[in-house]
Amino acid sequence: MHIMRRLFGLVWPFKWWMGLAVLLGAFTVGSSIGLMATAAFIIAKAALHPSIADLEVAIVGVRFFGIARGVFRYFERLVSHNVTFRLLAQLRVWFYEKIEPLAPARLMTYRSGDLLSLVINDIETLEHFYVQVIAPPAVAVLVAIIMWVFMGSYGARLADTLLAFLLAVGFGVPLVSRWLSRGLGKIIIESRSELNVVLVDGIQGLGDLLAYGQESRQLALAQARSQEVIDAQRRMAHITGLSDALNSLLANLGMVAVIAVAIPMVQAGRFSGVQLAVLALAALSAFEAVLPLSSAAQFLESNVEAAQRLFAIVDATPMVQDRRETLPPPSNYGLQAHNLHFRYAETEQPALNDVSFNLPAGGRLAIVGPSGAGKSTLVSLLLRFWEYQKGQIVLGGHDLRAYRQEDVRRRIAVVSQHTHLFNDTVRANLLLAKPEADQDELYAAARKAQIHKFILSLPDGYDTWIGEQGLLLSGGERQRISIARALLKDAPILVLDEATTNLDVLTERNVLQTIYNAMEGRTTLMITHRLVGMENMDEIIVLRHGKVIERGTHTTLLQQAGFYQRMWQLQNQILPTQVAFASERIQQREMAMNSVSAFS
Repeated sequence: MHIMRRLFGLVWPFKWWMGLAVLLGAFTVGSSIGLMATAAFIIAKAALHPSIADLEVAIVGVRFFGIARGVFRYFERLVSHNVTFRLLAQLRVWFYEKIEPLAPARLMTYRSGDLLSLVINDIETLEHFYVQVIAPPAVAVLVAIIMWVFMGSYGARLADTLLAFLLAVGFGVPLVSRWLSRGLGKIIIESRSELNVVLVDGIQGLGDLLAYGQESRQLALAQARSQEVIDAQRRMAHITGLSDALNSLLANLGMVAVIAVAIPMVQAGRFSGVQLAVLALAALSAFEAVLPLSSAAQFLESNVEAAQRLFAIVDATPMVQDRRETLPPPSNYGLQAHNLHFRYAETEQPALNDVSFNLPAGGRLAIVGPSGAGKSTLVSLLLRFWEYQKGQIVLGGHDLRAYRQEDVRRRIAVVSQHTHLFNDTVRANLLLAKPEADQDELYAAARKAQIHKFILSLPDGYDTWIGEQGLLLSGGERQRISIARALLKDAPILVLDEATTNLDVLTERNVLQTIYNAMEGRTTLMITHRLVGMENMDEIIVLRHGKVIERGTHTTLLQQAGFYQRMWQLQNQILPTQVAFASERIQQREMAMNSVSAFS
């Protein structure tokens, strides 16, 4: 009942449109009853060879009800589909608004296929909630009341007989259908979701499957999931066929029962034999209103199951919440971390353990370390994707949690290791960073990222579509578009999270130098395991297993002969004796540059 109340709450804003659609549906069925009744009157009356004048009203009635039925059906479909599409639009927007604050922390446990199934299949299932569950019972109740009154004008027994069969078709058969299909709705929703997961995983990982010769295994898995859906739908189709057969049987028995009750009344002279035909066909036509109720009962479980899956997500508490009182934008963009602790789950080891650093406004800090050291976790905390449990991150002299999430993210440009590009044009993907940017700004950012000439070489230049996740581009091209997007945003804080992973060595150095020049005076945080351009950093922090094990400049860290030096040695494949020599050369160059600066 709780789920049903919430479902009704979602459709309540459209109550007047739904009421109009129900009324038009009742008029449509009423016109069908009127058409059959007047047609029966004409046929029965004509058998007695009456004057044409006796049939004129009925002839006009046939024309009226015939035309009215089509008109009412058209407007009923028009209004009901209008309600359905409006409801579908509202459901999708409602679901997105609910899950957007949950990303990414609360959604990490869901597979992409699960979310796709929720957004498409489950919401489309609820789209039919109005058409299949709400409207048919309302129309049936209206028509049943009208027919009970109409039959009651001829006799109470007629009214009660018809009402009994209407209840049998409207409640008895649906209860049987619901009993036979119990659990099927849940099976269909879950098996369809599993099929979506397998298909999405197979498409996204098709290259890997082909490379390792596992395409047959994935195909067999998809076929198995598909067969589960087919089997469940076949069972549902069998139940639907049985329900239709029972409905037809009871409708015809209802008409026969009305005739059986009416014949003694005709013999008693309570009404003419012509009216017997009218009552018989009117009674048969009335079942049109209750026939859809069996389908409504069958698919009710699917609607409830789909709603439960949606509500299970949207009811989750966001991992990060803004405080009621938030601060205005920071006055400066220095970043500090004080004894920062964070773990993803209580049972897991800390991803960050007592991490501290000081990055002044306009400064450059590199955080390096092997995979799993906690580098990307730090980026997630800075973007307020997660909340740290202990310690503090300070932005502009205030705790990061005192700012609104949007205010924080608006002032941080991120170039991440895994660049997400939408199935759109290059221009649209770049304008995500700054929708109001003009063409000159767009070109300038692309030139700085060394991607402008490549974009112009594409078939439609900046208006070229790049495919799902930008798969029509190489990894390096996608990364450079991501860098151009960050440069276009022109945020006061720049975070580079493995930003040059997919670039060749020469392009990597050139792009990094371009970024350093473009971000002069901006707070820059570089997260990387590749020790390229480290001599440009004001400070380097070495993370390992979530802890700071070393810190200093590139020169001092090389001289310490610690973990950083071993990383640099392995990356550059040089001998330990050459490390000291290279460190000395770097130190001499820095001293020379300082002397020139002092002289000037």
